[in-house]
Amino acid sequence: MQPSGNLVADTICRTAEIGLTITGAADAGNITIIDATPVAVATTCPECGHPGTKRDHVVRTLVDLPVVGFPTRLHVRVPRFLCTMASCPRKIFQASLACADDRSKLTHRVTRWVLQRLAIDRMSVAATATALGVGWELVNQVALDACRQLVYDDASHLDGVRILGVDEHVWKHTRKPGQPSNLVTILVDLTPLVDGRGPARLLDIRPGRSADVLRTWLQERDPGFREQVQVVTMDGFTGYASAVDQVLPGATKVMDPFHVVHLAADKLTGCRQRLQRETTGRRGRKDDPLYKHRRTLLTRTDYLTERQKQRLDMLWATDDDYVALEVTWMFYQDVIQAYGHPKKSEGKKLMDRIINTLRKGLPKGLEELAQLGRTLWRRREDVLAYFDIGASNGPVEAINGRLEHLRGIALGFRNLNHYILRSLIHSGQIHNRINAL
Repeated sequence: MQPSGNLVADTICRTAEIGLTITGAADAGNITIIDATPVAVATTCPECGHPGTKRDHVVRTLVDLPVVGFPTRLHVRVPRFLCTMASCPRKIFQASLACADDRSKLTHRVTRWVLQRLAIDRMSVAATATALGVGWELVNQVALDACRQLVYDDASHLDGVRILGVDEHVWKHTRKPGQPSNLVTILVDLTPLVDGRGPARLLDIRPGRSADVLRTWLQERDPGFREQVQVVTMDGFTGYASAVDQVLPGATKVMDPFHVVHLAADKLTGCRQRLQRETTGRRGRKDDPLYKHRRTLLTRTDYLTERQKQRLDMLWATDDDYVALEVTWMFYQDVIQAYGHPKKSEGKKLMDRIINTLRKGLPKGLEELAQLGRTLWRRREDVLAYFDIGASNGPVEAINGRLEHLRGIALGFRNLNHYILRSLIHSGQIHNRINAL
């Protein structure tokens, strides 16, 4: 019968669940050493299957979960055997442990613990490595290998994806942010969010931002996946739209409301800057009316204070040179009102009216509105599709923000492959699969 002290230790350290029993322990400074032996040992030769005779023992050192905040090392006394089959090429074999793979330095539950700390607790690799008392490289490699198995080697990873979100992401900020090498395309499953089953999940990240990047990714998926995708949400980048038209002709494209409003805001800002240069011959300064009210111009009318409304009224009444800006501002507010209408059907009518109005001939001096009108007319079906479907790229932008946080806690990334896999651990919603390890 097992001694009561060992039973208590096994219960506290939970060694019974990994097939070990504690025989002793020692304090080695910052590391706790636990001596253990296997509860059950297989005595058959892994080469020929015949039983073996006990030869000796070896001590195998494994990294296990921290105990009361201190890194732990298991010193497991593993028996070795002599094979009784004379013709067997393997004369000596060592018993395998259920808690760890052969030649592995970590127990299986440490791999699960590492992924849980990275995915659920948002810990950095450095903090996780410190808690285990091992090197950064080992923890990082364990996490990456496990993530590959959970995502790319899992045939069910892409099951049930009906609504796909696509967006660009800057994975590395440099002094030249526009470089293609700094951009990646992120692909997000919005189906759980729309169905009310859970949050959106990151599916994959591909280097680059182009039609070819998205087209290649979609073509690499099996026909069953391409047939199940019904909706693709995206920004105003025409490359993504053309890729969807080529590979997923039956899917509905949705141009995200955030990007439509942002596009209108860019045209409003462009008009303000143009008038600033035309009226003053220079860029805006803090006392210039156009520059001073730049933020107020971009604020939704429902959120304007009385003082801000008075400022805008004074701005429009000050100078006739600002008529073009006032007209552009009114269309910008109309776009916001269309998306904010409580009835999607009425909002669709308002947006359709805006697009048709901008499509018609505009007076000279409204260059920015004319550009906005051409873009909205070209993507008219994609813009109006939002009011029928309701799916948007908002959750994709949220994942974009979470990846920014990941890059912060990791103090920047230099290896894109590591960044992609760490992003999947961080935002891939693989918690259930991690807990099942």
